[in-house]
Amino acid sequence: MGGEFHDTVVRSTDPPVTWSLPANRWWGGPHLPHRANRPAVRLIVSADGRGCRRFVVVMTQLPIPVPADVERWVAQHLLELSCDDEVQRSARFMGTQAEADEALAALDILGYARRRNEVLPEAARGATALSPYIRHGLLTLPEVSASVATAPSKDRQKFRDELMWQEYARHVYARLGEHTQHSLRFEPAVDDPGRPSGDAWDRSMACLDAALGELERDGWLVNQTRMWLASQWTVRHGRAWRDGEDRFFAQLLDGSRAANRLGWQWTIGAGTGKPYGFSQWQVAKRAPGLCEECARRDACPIEDWPPERQLTAVDEDRRLRIDPDVEATAGPLDVRTTAAPDTVWLTAESLGDADPALAAHSDAPVVFVFDEPLLRHLRLASKRLVFLTERLAELATTRDVEIHLGDPTVVLAGRKLATTFTPVPKARKLRAALDVAELHPWPWLVRPTSGSVQSFSAWRRGRGTATLTR
Repeated sequence: MGGEFHDTVVRSTDPPVTWSLPANRWWGGPHLPHRANRPAVRLIVSADGRGCRRFVVVMTQLPIPVPADVERWVAQHLLELSCDDEVQRSARFMGTQAEADEALAALDILGYARRRNEVLPEAARGATALSPYIRHGLLTLPEVSASVATAPSKDRQKFRDELMWQEYARHVYARLGEHTQHSLRFEPAVDDPGRPSGDAWDRSMACLDAALGELERDGWLVNQTRMWLASQWTVRHGRAWRDGEDRFFAQLLDGSRAANRLGWQWTIGAGTGKPYGFSQWQVAKRAPGLCEECARRDACPIEDWPPERQLTAVDEDRRLRIDPDVEATAGPLDVRTTAAPDTVWLTAESLGDADPALAAHSDAPVVFVFDEPLLRHLRLASKRLVFLTERLAELATTRDVEIHLGDPTVVLAGRKLATTFTPVPKARKLRAALDVAELHPWPWLVRPTSGSVQSFSAWRRGRGTATLTR
């Protein structure tokens, strides 16, 4: 094990192991595990004043969680990186392939076109609640779309339209990346001196309390209540939409920057110039009886339509009109191999049994890295971490799985990886820094083209064949 080691930053979950070696010499031998079985390590080198160097080895590999003990495992290894003081799991969703498959098998969209926006009673809802499984690749958009082939045409069309919206969001995010944190076409008014005082999400209002309670309990919301909360945050209270979007992202099991950001931009008018005006009318229509239970029913702060607020047009990113690098956005059409891989690298976007890289290498070890620097920044709700861990625990019952906490570029260095292309900016950066020996195509519902993504309608018109010129 020769050569020079560089100091890297990786979190320690076990007590560090230290030993001293003669200065100016690099040792291997029995002190360090064989490469094939070696967890990722950090080596810190310092002089001890006696002509020796002190090496500190920090392990990043975590023990495999037991399916029945996931909450304790998250509490021990990940809780400090979350926004919670104690571990909470979703009361409704479990992050396993078995649960995803069961949900898809039970899918019935009869009446979806008529009921998709209903909020209460829950039995009246048309929403399918498949989004947490889709977001993490336990179900793919193509297989979900195919599963409703025999449904009534009106319901099938409306349901597939919603799947297409999810695909559109992925196209926009894959093309624009972090630019999606900026308003795409219009900037809503914020910090308006005339805005209402107090908490934008006033829980004395039954409609907001019900929505926030479900978000905190389940980590999921129907689309209608997402729109209520987003509109209340920005349209009525003039708060910065990025702050509200961050709060959603931390709690939602289906939270992705693609769908979450685009949903907020549409609701508050940043994408269309036409904000969604949340008012008592929507509550009475979509959640009958809720207003009657509200402590504010006699002085409802949303009784009337919200005042119109001016949106300022922004300079559009030229990539909204044309993609200068479609291959980078869409990934490979076919498997791209440069060497024989020795490890399958799974990401949070593609954890299902049908992940192309996972399916192609049934005997290879599988590695997943909880990205510590990213998690420390995001501060996700613990229910999101539980959901991911449930899937990893399940997968480890049938595959040889390694789970790490650290910097993926350090943990995965030196491995020849088989992985599936994922349409997110961070994954693109990681792939560029690692030895990806085999890259599998992403399972697009509709493969990206160079055409306009200025709006959903423009994208749909050009998604098959249109290619705009400069």
